[in-house]
Amino acid sequence: MIRRFARPYAKAILELTGSPQAAQKVVEELRRFEAARAGSRELSEMFANPGIDASNRLAIAKTIAGRLSLSDLGLRVIDLLVRNHRINDLSSVIETLRAMVNRELGIAVAQVRTAKTLDEKETAELKTALEGKLGQKVELQLSTDPSILGGFVATVGSEVYDASVSGKINKFRKQLSNT
Repeated sequence: MIRRFARPYAKAILELTGSPQAAQKVVEELRRFEAARAGSRELSEMFANPGIDASNRLAIAKTIAGRLSLSDLGLRVIDLLVRNHRINDLSSVIETLRAMVNRELGIAVAQVRTAKTLDEKETAELKTALEGKLGQKVELQLSTDPSILGGFVATVGSEVYDASVSGKINKFRKQLSNT
């Protein structure tokens, strides 16, 4: 879910980087930091605790950023979010920035549910098929859902492409009930 507060941060990052490609690199850096922060309950609690001195929180954030080899801009973003008590909301900033970058680059994000985990070849074939259907580059966000029995269900924006076995069964049921 994109939160309203995240837009100004994301817009500023996009403007400071000068290009969507450069902003993509910052997205990856911030994702690494977020994985480290979110992966530790102690870090999340420490960053959320107003009782811990801001300089201590900043020092810890800078240490983590240094170990992750974040760029100067990535470090400045982390610094600003810590100072503004928004570091535990970093995922919203990342999500918003990623959406802005994708829009700039003409990349559609497809949330795809499959009955089983796809291998690399199947993933590439699915991506190619969706790019052909949509006429633009596609970024896949894959998840598994055994309830669809086979095939896939892809959601791109408000469009849903249902090529699942359960979808075909439901469509067949509707046709039978209408006759």
